[in-house]
Amino acid sequence: MKQIIVLISLLISVSWATSSPIQEDFLQCMLTQFRAYTRSFEIIFPPSSPLYPYLLQSTIQNPRWLNATTLKPLLIVTPFHESEVQAAILCSRKQDLQIRVRSGGHDYEGLSYLCQAPFIIIDLINMRSIEVNIEEETAWIQSGATLGELYYAIAKKSLVHGFPAGLCPTVGIGGHLSGGGFGTLVRKYGLAADNILDAYLVDVDGRVVDRKAMGEELFWAIRGGGGGNFGVVLSWKIKLVRVPENVTVFTVPRRVEQGASELVHRWQYIASELHEDLFIRIIILGVGEKSSGGKRIDQASFNSLFLGEIDRLIPLMNRSFPELGLKAEDCTEMSWVESTIYFAGFPKGSPLEVLLDKKQLYKSNFKAKSDFVTKPIPKNAIEGIWKMFQEEEEVAIMIMDPFGGKMNEISESEVPFPHRKGNLYNIQYMVKWDKDGMETSNRSVNRITSLYRYMTPFVSKSPRAAYVNYRDLDLGTNKKDKTTTYMEAAAWGVKYFKGNFKRLAQVKSKVDPENFFRNEQSIPLLPTP
Repeated sequence: MKQIIVLISLLISVSWATSSPIQEDFLQCMLTQFRAYTRSFEIIFPPSSPLYPYLLQSTIQNPRWLNATTLKPLLIVTPFHESEVQAAILCSRKQDLQIRVRSGGHDYEGLSYLCQAPFIIIDLINMRSIEVNIEEETAWIQSGATLGELYYAIAKKSLVHGFPAGLCPTVGIGGHLSGGGFGTLVRKYGLAADNILDAYLVDVDGRVVDRKAMGEELFWAIRGGGGGNFGVVLSWKIKLVRVPENVTVFTVPRRVEQGASELVHRWQYIASELHEDLFIRIIILGVGEKSSGGKRIDQASFNSLFLGEIDRLIPLMNRSFPELGLKAEDCTEMSWVESTIYFAGFPKGSPLEVLLDKKQLYKSNFKAKSDFVTKPIPKNAIEGIWKMFQEEEEVAIMIMDPFGGKMNEISESEVPFPHRKGNLYNIQYMVKWDKDGMETSNRSVNRITSLYRYMTPFVSKSPRAAYVNYRDLDLGTNKKDKTTTYMEAAAWGVKYFKGNFKRLAQVKSKVDPENFFRNEQSIPLLPTP
């Protein structure tokens, strides 16, 4: 045991031997803050550490940013305890370093691990405990846990409980809940953020506060106001929801020549009006010849979860959406937790343990954008989408998630996420490419930008709304320093938050008056009268 300790000490000494003065000052500050010499070395990694490259890259979910020319973090901090988060915040302020907080690494623009100024990463990878209380129908989850780990933990306690969050199991709880979060249960139970009961947060002064101590305004802001704005949320208390013992899933693909345009057009009129137990989304997929081995693939897949069994679903579909021609043999019954595996794209029969895998099933470079639709898109416009997809050499995707149901019953101001009644569905546009290089990247980004521009007449207006969890820096960015004004930030902020943006700025001004927690799209301060 003593030999192991000596070896670790030697490795630590080597990794810190070439540290800069600012890194050494940060370490000394951390030691002073929580007086734990050995522990502090175990959680603080400078670029000279052998573990630094692994820690930096291990949860980057968009390889596009691996070769980014922006600054790398001076240090990566991987806390186990709230005191270490407190110390990291206080020492960063003292050293005039910015902070990036990472839970799952899914930030579309890499803002949880990229920065244009000297910074550290607080990676919550070690703060991932989950405590499920079935009697109370609640759970406490640390922000570093993933959605897959949450679904797995719930299933180990109950097969008739779930949680209305996203479909990708590697997404981190911290970022997902901070931006709202929705998935297949959105029409039945609303957003993930709608089902948060409490939270523990470390504020700019290093205090750990719960809902009562932080106050209702800050508690409102962290449930959908975007990550990295108000402090570091350590853990969340959520309300579990009831699900049937058996649910039904189906995926029905239709090509253009099979009437895909007509079906997509019809879906727009009924998807948000269906019974709230029925969620049918559309995935429009275009795969270029280079990506599919010489043959283009263009199709729309109708991908569904029904909170009930097949014998109840088929009559409902025959009444509401007979055009799809759904048959019993298209459907599969399973438990709700098995449906999370299904929607994540794992093969049929995969064990529940795949939900614990930290690696994305399909990882490639990507750029994404988003829209909300308030009126059905004309059929000729849908046909125009296919034409644009046919110009793509890489993989192009449009995911259309229906709202309605519970979403119509919740006020726009209940939490910062405002896209409620009146929105038929959300669109996520995404283009993916495997080949590295600036030329491929620029071509792919330009093509999704063209598709986004084409959709302008058919989506929400004043503002053209967007979803903060599909972060898009094309909408506008803050300045590198603290001088971004509220009006300048409104260029992007009103798109994400509509009328809630000003209220978020008011909260920000109160809880972080020096704008310490900031990034390229962080909530700005509201000017004093």
